[in-house]
Amino acid sequence: MLNKLFILLFALVPAVALAQSGTIEGTVTGAEDGLPIPGANVRLVSTNLGAATTIEGEYRIASVPAGTYTLRASFVGFDASETTVTVPVGGTVRVDFALETINAALDGVEVLANRAIDRKTPVAFTDIPKEQIQQQLGARDLPMVLNTAPSVYATESGGGSGDARINVRGFDQRNTAVMINGVPVNDMENGWVYWSNWDGLGDAASSIQLQRGLAAVNLAAPSVGGTLNILTDPAQQEQGVDFKQEIGSGGFFKSTLQASTGSLDGRYAFAVNGVRKTGDGIIDGTWTDAWAYYAAASATLSPTNTLALYAVGAPQRHGQNLYRQNIAVYDTEFALGLDSYDSEALQSNGGTYNEAGREFNQNVASVSPSYDGLQAVGDNTFDRYDETILNERENFYHKPQINLNWYSQLSERMLLSTVGYYSGGIGGGTGTLGSSVVRTPFDGSGNAFYTSAPYSIDWDATIQRNIDDTDNDGSDTIIRNSRNNQNTLGLISKLTVDAAPGITAELGIDARTATIEHYREVRDLLGGDYFVDTSDEFNPTRQVGLGDKVDYYNENDVNWLGGYLQAEVERGPVTAFGMAGLTNTSYDYEDFFVMDDTGETLKLQSDNLVGYQFKGGALYNFTPAAGVFANLGYISKTPVFDGVINDVTGTLNPDPKNEDIFSFELGAQYRTRQLAVKLAAYRTDWSNRTINRGVDNPLTGEDAIVFLRGVEQLHSGLEAEIAYQPIQQVRIDIGAGIGDWSYTEDVTGSYELADRSASIDVFVPIDGLKVGDQPQTQVAYGVTLLPIDGLQVQALGRTYGRHFASFDPLGRALFDEDGDGEFDGDPDRAQSWQAPGYTIFDANFSYVLPLEGVPVGLEVFGNVFNLLDKVYIQDATDNSQYNGFDGDHDADDAEVYLGLPRRFNVGARLRF
Repeated sequence: MLNKLFILLFALVPAVALAQSGTIEGTVTGAEDGLPIPGANVRLVSTNLGAATTIEGEYRIASVPAGTYTLRASFVGFDASETTVTVPVGGTVRVDFALETINAALDGVEVLANRAIDRKTPVAFTDIPKEQIQQQLGARDLPMVLNTAPSVYATESGGGSGDARINVRGFDQRNTAVMINGVPVNDMENGWVYWSNWDGLGDAASSIQLQRGLAAVNLAAPSVGGTLNILTDPAQQEQGVDFKQEIGSGGFFKSTLQASTGSLDGRYAFAVNGVRKTGDGIIDGTWTDAWAYYAAASATLSPTNTLALYAVGAPQRHGQNLYRQNIAVYDTEFALGLDSYDSEALQSNGGTYNEAGREFNQNVASVSPSYDGLQAVGDNTFDRYDETILNERENFYHKPQINLNWYSQLSERMLLSTVGYYSGGIGGGTGTLGSSVVRTPFDGSGNAFYTSAPYSIDWDATIQRNIDDTDNDGSDTIIRNSRNNQNTLGLISKLTVDAAPGITAELGIDARTATIEHYREVRDLLGGDYFVDTSDEFNPTRQVGLGDKVDYYNENDVNWLGGYLQAEVERGPVTAFGMAGLTNTSYDYEDFFVMDDTGETLKLQSDNLVGYQFKGGALYNFTPAAGVFANLGYISKTPVFDGVINDVTGTLNPDPKNEDIFSFELGAQYRTRQLAVKLAAYRTDWSNRTINRGVDNPLTGEDAIVFLRGVEQLHSGLEAEIAYQPIQQVRIDIGAGIGDWSYTEDVTGSYELADRSASIDVFVPIDGLKVGDQPQTQVAYGVTLLPIDGLQVQALGRTYGRHFASFDPLGRALFDEDGDGEFDGDPDRAQSWQAPGYTIFDANFSYVLPLEGVPVGLEVFGNVFNLLDKVYIQDATDNSQYNGFDGDHDADDAEVYLGLPRRFNVGARLRF
């Protein structure tokens, strides 16, 4: 059916493309300085015709059917402008726009989001406009479109939909703030971002801005690596309906419907998006079954008061691939081709690796369709996703977020911008509980495997073992859900005052409170009648069934309150800002399965933890084309929940310490009509980090918690962004980052038994070791061609080097076993394994068909990722310090994810 639709659409092209038309061209500049605005969006309202401006600020829209239209120009940080234009048959009309700096009362969401403005804000940042998102994203997760920015590394991890991750300047996404319309979405306990919660956001995003470093953003929990601002489409946009259909590799099938009313009576506007996405996945068992929605509404109550409502969410479930593998498991030939891969590793322990292929996933295996056991989430029971397979690891979640924004122009000099928001969350992830599942060699040959090699789960044998129940104690092994249900309420309010000509003051608050519920529950009894759970101290031997809580059950409260004061000065070619902020954080914990000394549920409460921050910067434009900037900041950052309370062991850190962050940045900007250059140099010192983690005591095997205090890192580097457009039909882009990210101090700490009855001092030698998990040399480059009107073809390349594998510092710990003050053993100061560098290429195209005489716009587009089908390592962990590995930090000690093989997606977009 879909193929017939595409054939019909293309068959219509010759019949409707013969009518006569004209052309619109012109420039878009800033009204204040007259400089060109590259990347501005110029579109004919209620049509599919438009263009983005070049570096020179020029645009050209060809093949416009003769007639009268409304032409609209817009760009982040500026008020949109509209004008009426009449296009004659065979003629060309010139329309130039001079955009005014944003009117905060009308576009307050950009004020709430603290968007940086070119040539005004003294920070390093990259803007990704909507056109680039739509051109490059394809079937991937949203962070992947940021790989063209300097010092950014995003991967699709194990290949599951929504399982992507992003690092900025060597810091993972726990330390990169992510905001949607000015509202933070990082997990309030550990800072992580789960991109599966925001599936479909790429269709609703109007732009993305990444501010690297401390950023000009004011939050109760400031970022270290950078701040990612995602703005969604406003309610007040062009009237019309869009339908987009996409298909691609791995059974990818996605339908998107968008509708907007435009302005109603000049006061009201509404816009909605709906997305349905399914697919089998590129990696085995990484199927996806997802919905997504977005809604926006605005109401102008008076000339000085505006309300805006936003709602976004993505109920979804998908199969996951969470276990990295030895390189030879994926591709033995590739592994042996690496200089440091020891071929003898293939014959260790009397066995051999059996190559499983690039699509191998240890978390899924076949199961007999005759197994008809139900699965459960809470009180709801259902059949498994596919009767022929069973996923050990599956994610299911729905995290709606609703924002109500109020912008009130209190006077000519005072603007109050406030957003109240609610973010829910219900769902979790799956795994096994109880005895280990039955596993067999992957290929069924009977060959033994090396201890780190994969085994395929034998679900049928596991199920039969439960059915037999020889011990009369129910299921030995079950599939469990690890639930994370949460409710968050927040308020961000900013009062902006024009204190004097060129001087603006801002006072703001950021308050958030969240209640998060953690527990496990029985998802699948795997053929048994019940499961015996002994984790509940109030009922220590329970027979539980589907949906019953098991293993652990606790609830956390996280409360943040922050305030800040900021001043901005603009005097001729100089702009500057300075801010000071104060934060108070507290945590509460209650464990419903653990009994305290009085026989009640265990409750823990932290003290009020106070943090503060100071930031400032200045930019000097010494000519209209060139400028320099500098900024610096200091943050005393309160530890996250996991650094204060360990909800696995139920222990409270007796002396949590703030982390200290000092950052300094220099930059320069240069722009001519054909060339734009941005340069930046940065240095970030991160000290007094604390790592708390529940572990097995390495000497006794008992449950323990480790406290490491004083972890210090230094991240410094150089960055460059270059855009060159020699002619209107050709554009060249380059983004490069060279980093030097290292640990700078050895660390001491202690392993303590969970009940604090004993402890062992530890020493972790990490001084001078490189921070892993992101290549420290990165270059992205692209060429965009616009050979004919409406057609855009793009080739993108990325080259990476100096990619040190991630490693666990605790794996290098030395112990004072006898308490004599001496640590036993020699320190391991070798660098973690350095994964091989790689270069990959992607290709994108889009074509707006010149349909004339019909009230429909049609665009076709496509993407090919990993164009040359390169085999490469995108994520790596150095396991040299663990048993079963030879400890020489070579390739055969690493566990990795390979990059996904070549894949494609194509689609068509209709606009009515």
